[in-house]
Amino acid sequence: MERPRVALLNAARKAESTRRNFRRELDADVVEFHCLDGELPNDFRYDAFVVTGSFASVYWDRDWIARLKTWTGEAVEAGLPALGVCYGHQLLADVLGGQVEDMGEYELGYRTVERDGGTRLLDGIDEEFTAFMSHSDRVSDAPPGATVFARNDFGIHGFRKDRVFTVQFHPEYDMATAESVTRGKDDQLPDERIDAVLDGITEENYRAAKRTRRLFDNFIEFVDDVRSARVSTN
Repeated sequence: MERPRVALLNAARKAESTRRNFRRELDADVVEFHCLDGELPNDFRYDAFVVTGSFASVYWDRDWIARLKTWTGEAVEAGLPALGVCYGHQLLADVLGGQVEDMGEYELGYRTVERDGGTRLLDGIDEEFTAFMSHSDRVSDAPPGATVFARNDFGIHGFRKDRVFTVQFHPEYDMATAESVTRGKDDQLPDERIDAVLDGITEENYRAAKRTRRLFDNFIEFVDDVRSARVSTN
C-alpha cells in the first residue's frame, strides 16, 4: 500500500521549524497548508489531517481561525482521521463541542504526563512519561462522547473521539525548537522562569521526551487501518 496522503494544517507563526519537525516525524506524503496565509485544502481527498501548534488562541476572532474550524469540522464529518497537537488539540476540542479556556499562566518546559486509561495513540509509551509543553490555554472540558487518555496537574493532555486523536504536549519538538520557543516567551515570562526552563532542556530530558514520538507511528498505523477497511468494503 502506498504511503498515506496527509494534510498538514500548519498554524504556526514561524512555519519553517514546525514544517521541519512534522515532516520528519510523519511517515506519509505530507501536503502542507499555512493557515495564517489563508491556505486550506480545497477538498477532503486526503487519508488524514494534522493540526499543529500555534501562537493563537482558538477563541480569538480571526478569519483564518474561523475558516480552519469550518474545514476541520467538515473533514471530521467526512470521516478523515485527525491528529491535533497543542493548538490543534484545543481547536479540535472546540470544533467537537468541548471547552477551551485561558489558564492564566504558562505550562512551559519538560513536564510529566500520566496516561488515563488505554489508547491506541500511546501504545508503547509509558504510563507516566515526559513531554515538552508550551501553552497558556487548556481544554477544560473534553467534547461530549470523547475519551480522555492523558492528564497532568494542568488538566487534559489527550483525548480521542471516533477517528480524532489529540495531545496538548509537543511530541515533535527537537531540542533546538524547545530552546527557541522558550526564548520566545521572554516578553511574557520573567527571566528567572525562562532560565529555569532552559536549564531543563537537557539531553536526558530530551531523550525521555523522544519516546512520545511513537504516537506519530501509531497514528499513521491507524490511518492505514482505516484505508484498508475502506478498500475491503469497496
